[in-house]
This record gives sequence, C-alpha cells and structure tokens, in this order.
Amino acid sequence: MTESTHTALASEGEMTTTPSRRGFLKTAARAAAVIGAPLIVPASALGRNGQTPPSERITVGGLGIGPRGRTDLACFLSERDAQFIAVCDAQKSRREIVKRTVDGHYQNTDCESLRHPDELLHRDDIDAVLIATGDRWHTMASILAARAGKDIYCEKPCSMTIEESLALADTIQRYGRIYQAGTQRRTIPNFKFAVDLVHTGKLGRLHTMHAHTLSPAATREWLPEAPLPGKEEVDWDLWLGPAPWRPYNPTYVAGGWRDHYDLHSGGFLEWGAHTVDLCQWANQSEDTAPVYYEPWGTSVTATYANGVKLQMRDRDTGWLGLGTCPVRFEGDEGWIETGDSGKFAVYPESLRSELAVPEMAGTDPRHHVRQFLDSVRTRQACSANEKVASQSHIASHAATIAWRIGEDLRFDPVKNEFSGHEIANRYLSRAVREPWRI
Repeated sequence: MTESTHTALASEGEMTTTPSRRGFLKTAARAAAVIGAPLIVPASALGRNGQTPPSERITVGGLGIGPRGRTDLACFLSERDAQFIAVCDAQKSRREIVKRTVDGHYQNTDCESLRHPDELLHRDDIDAVLIATGDRWHTMASILAARAGKDIYCEKPCSMTIEESLALADTIQRYGRIYQAGTQRRTIPNFKFAVDLVHTGKLGRLHTMHAHTLSPAATREWLPEAPLPGKEEVDWDLWLGPAPWRPYNPTYVAGGWRDHYDLHSGGFLEWGAHTVDLCQWANQSEDTAPVYYEPWGTSVTATYANGVKLQMRDRDTGWLGLGTCPVRFEGDEGWIETGDSGKFAVYPESLRSELAVPEMAGTDPRHHVRQFLDSVRTRQACSANEKVASQSHIASHAATIAWRIGEDLRFDPVKNEFSGHEIANRYLSRAVREPWRI
C-alpha cells in the first residue's frame, strides 16, 4: 500500500466512484419508470418469502479468511439480513475456498475475490468487514477499516502490544464505528451464568479468579528460506504487512506463524483474550487493568486495585476438565468453574440455577455474530466492543511483559505504563514496517 493510498483511506467522507448495489437498484427502477418498461424483480429483492430485501441487508466483506474465519463466515451466511459479497486475502488458495463457499451458498457467482485490502475497503457497497487474519494484521486492518467507514468484526487477539490496544480503541471511537472482538465466550450461556453469579453477589465477596492461558514463550528464530511463489499465489510482502520482514517459508502461511515473536501476540493473548477478558468482566474492571504482576513458571498472578487476584495459568494445573478456556471465580461464600464444554461446577450446589443453562460450545460464534449485526443496525456498542477488548488485552500484554522480564512489575492503568521500569516500558510498543502505520 502506498503512502498516498494510506492518506486516501484516512480521509473522512471520501467516496469511491464504484456504483453501490443500493444505488444500482434505485437507478434501474427510475430508468424503467422513464421508458415505461416493466421492471421484473425477483421476490427475494422485494423481501418476500421471508427474505430481507437487498436495500436492508448488511453487506459484508472478509479480510484474511482462514479456518477460524470460515467458522465466522458460516455464521454470517446463516443470517438473512447479512450478505457476504467480497473476500480479500494475500493467498489465492484461501480466496478461492471462500469464493466457492459463498457462491455455493447464494447459488450465484457474485462473490468478488481480491488480493489487496485497498480493493475491498474502497468499496462503498460494503457496510462491515470480517477480519480473521493472523495476529500481526488485526490492529492495522481494523484501523484501516474504521478509517474507510466500515464496521468491524475482528478475530482475537485484537492487538500485538499495549500501544496497539490503545490506538485501536481510540480510532474506532474517533470514527464512530461498531466493533466486535471475536471473544465470543461473552455471549455463551455458561460463561454468562458464571459472571452473573459474581455480579449478583451469590459467591460472596470475590477474591480470586483463574484464567486459562498458554505458555508465553516465543521464538525469534527464522524458518529456512524457501522459493518465493508468484505474487498472485502468495503476496508475501502483503502477508507480512506491518510485521518485520523475514524470508518466505510455506510453513508460515499454512498457520505455522504462531509462537514466532514477530508474528504472534503470545500465549497469554492466545487464550487470555478470552479468559482474562471474562475475568475483567466478572471483576467489573472493564475500564482498567491489574496494577501488580508477579511471574511464576509459565504463569503470572496479577492483582487489581480492589485487591482481587487474577491467576493466569495453563490448562494442566488443577483445572476440573470442563473443556478448553476454563475460568474459575472464587468468593467468600462459594466458587464456580466453567469451560468450553458448556458445563460448569459450582459450590455450594444451591447456587446451581433452577433453570438449566443451555450447553453450547465455547468456540461457537453464532450469538456473537448476531449481536454484531444487531449493533450495526442500532449503533449500540457490542459486548466485546473496542474499549472492553483494549483493556483486557492490555492486562494480558502487561502479564506477558512481566513474564518476559522475569520481575514483579507495577503498572499504572491510567498512564498505561509500568512504574519506574524503563526496560518494561520498551515493550509497550513494537516497530511497524513501512509503509504501514497505526
């Protein structure tokens, strides 16, 4: 992307000359009236037979749609008031998979396949974007989309650094966009039930929370250089985006970029984007972050200003086997633990809801996508909006930095920096490769 292109995207109110679908339908209707010819419109275009008319559908484009993105895509396709019309990806094979899926669903050949984000974001017939790239692209793509006037559903983790977390929240609010982080456990029944037990005081005073996280270890080694495919097959420079340059290796683009420091936000963010986020919600601290971080092994204990402790630890240390991404909330009068199985364990048993909590896999984004589409219409913030996501990511980033340095650290959640620790504060941001910038 050139410097001039970035400037164009950042210009408020700039419109492309590409005709929109809504505009085309109106123009066609006017033309038919003028020449006196009958306009034959299919029932689906008029909203008959339970269909939503095109003028009222939320049009969606996709950026970087891989395996997780295709799970999200299936949810968008299942919603009658959404229409997916374009996919953009640096890899041709992934573009082709998504196009076949979308065209097969709509029984047409209309889904446009694009390589560069500019081609998608400049279209004025796209209302919202689904972003499911690798971690390195999440903040940059979201910021560019917001500047282009699009609403955003972005897979987690939403940022690579504390600086990116702050820039993301600031940009979304400045441009008045709707943002939903892909932390779908906020809309999964068993997790909502667990948080509700805390908020209603049924566990007594909350004192300790546990969040499943992965090891924060990451490698800075490069994989061996391999022959570079043609740009249409894999646009390697575009795939890297804002991340530092490194030689091409097919393992990266096949998903093997994880655990590489330059490309991955780290193990605390991999699952903490979900579980630390749920703990922030339970502790009613969505506008702040813990103030003290103590690393131990591959875990970190964080303490909030209100004295509540948050233990970020891996899944193999004392969990009850209720599925991946478990969280546990402990109060003076009881506790609850739940995970992706949809099941939960609670003490005392009298705290168990009289109504059965529907079991739903914690990885299922159906409710989350539906909430996003509703918010696009109402302009009311989503449950995983930019402010909430930014703060939960800041907490996970701060824990990662404490673990990386190997020291107890104090954090100021107002200044968003570590108190009196120059080395720790160097990790608040990362260099962004030209010509990209946040």
